[in-house]
Amino acid sequence: MIRIEIKKRSPLKLRKRLRNKARLRKKIFGTEERPRLVVFRSQKHIYAQLVNDMSGKVLVSSHTLKLGAEGSNRKGAEQAGQKIAELALNKNIKKVVFDRNGFIYHGRVQALADAARKAGLVF
Repeated sequence: MIRIEIKKRSPLKLRKRLRNKARLRKKIFGTEERPRLVVFRSQKHIYAQLVNDMSGKVLVSSHTLKLGAEGSNRKGAEQAGQKIAELALNKNIKKVVFDRNGFIYHGRVQALADAARKAGLVF
């Protein structure tokens, strides 16, 4: 069971995202054969990682900081999506479960997902 603490003085937008995240995490679970593709979006960068929830380990990760791309736009998100798919395919991972982490499936999150699908990941 996932426990997320939401403080009353947190901004409303953050509280909504954390509520969505908790609701989604009840349904989404990554295994070794089909890990969870987690997306985190900050103000300047976007991060993606494949997580095996059975062992609690991160299998591969990619982010715009590592790529040297500008992460605050869709172009950087597309580069991160292509890179995470490339790293996953190198480890013989083709199928994943997409975890948008409470973020709305729009903009940078959508661009990362579409680029990962185009590069060969199935979800």
